[in-house]
Amino acid sequence: MYNIHCLNKISPKGTALLTEDYQTVDNLESADAVLVRSANMHELELPENLLAVARAGAGVNNIPLTSCAEQGIVVFNTPGANANSVMELTLCGMLLGCRDIVGGINWVQSIKGSCEVSRMVEKGKSQFAGHEIRGKNLGVIGLGAVGGPLANAARSLGMNVYGCDPFISIDAAWHLDSHITRINSRDEIYAKCDVISLHTPLLDDTKKMINAEAIAKMKDGVIILNFARDLLVDDDAMAQALATGKVSRYVTDFPNEKTASMPGCIAIPHLGASTEESEDNCAKMAVQEIMDYLANGNIKNSVNYPNCDMGVCRAESRITLLHKNIPNSLGRFTAAIAGENINIDGLVNKSRGEFAYTMLDLDHHPSAAALESLKSIEGVVRVRVLK
Repeated sequence: MYNIHCLNKISPKGTALLTEDYQTVDNLESADAVLVRSANMHELELPENLLAVARAGAGVNNIPLTSCAEQGIVVFNTPGANANSVMELTLCGMLLGCRDIVGGINWVQSIKGSCEVSRMVEKGKSQFAGHEIRGKNLGVIGLGAVGGPLANAARSLGMNVYGCDPFISIDAAWHLDSHITRINSRDEIYAKCDVISLHTPLLDDTKKMINAEAIAKMKDGVIILNFARDLLVDDDAMAQALATGKVSRYVTDFPNEKTASMPGCIAIPHLGASTEESEDNCAKMAVQEIMDYLANGNIKNSVNYPNCDMGVCRAESRITLLHKNIPNSLGRFTAAIAGENINIDGLVNKSRGEFAYTMLDLDHHPSAAALESLKSIEGVVRVRVLK
């Protein structure tokens, strides 16, 4: 029986997937795995018996990834589970940016006590006029789980869509509308597009990529949408661009001290994944990842160890090793097993930066001595016998 502890309220549609081999527990100390949404885990003392953490969402900045890896705790996230929710809100953000809907709503609230609301509306509505998105150029930077469907939706609405993603997967490319124009550099997006939507991870190359230099390359009156990561945009440069009219509207799902009071910025309170469907999908994926790892040792969507999958074990025994990415580690592992005259029926070894993962299917159960030998090998963080 595996113990699962929920640090946040997790959708019951996810926890309902737990089979009779799993139970939820109230205390972290006895947990084999943790399900989490937004709770800050950086200050928590994680128990030695903890094997896995699954974040019901994409971002993992609330989880100490490196220290978890060093303790042999695999951290999972749920990429794509909330993609449709974020895509729909981005589409909404584009309409809010092109039409002064927010300004109009706020103005109506300011006159709602008047006895002449109807007359005032007809006289004053022209100040909130905007423009249609049909026929406009949309630039999508990042054509993954959110950017790709957004590009397709925009095409259906009559926009000319330009996409830039040098790392696009084959699967994502196959699902793109054939009329979407592939662009090789962000500079081309900046120069061509009336609306620019950001859908990239936060990396050294993308941090504050929308800065003064980038904005200077854009069309006058451009609209910028950020439903990906707060730090993709230089807030000071954006404030200046909005003040001069170079950028007509900045729509972001990440309010902070600057954007919350920035004229010309529509700051939405991080609602991208805040739908029932999104929370259900994230919870389901997180639970499935945890169960597959605990029962079979398979890793899918980890953010601190490599993905590795050998399916359900059909051999007599399966051993998994979380270890440092040290040369010849695999040779040492197989030597320790071969010393007991045990055949290896299946083997997978993958690395990810400083850490690696090895799965071994065996035709006999290893002895306690063999397991101790494996644990003593340099760089080994955790050894599990699953069968």
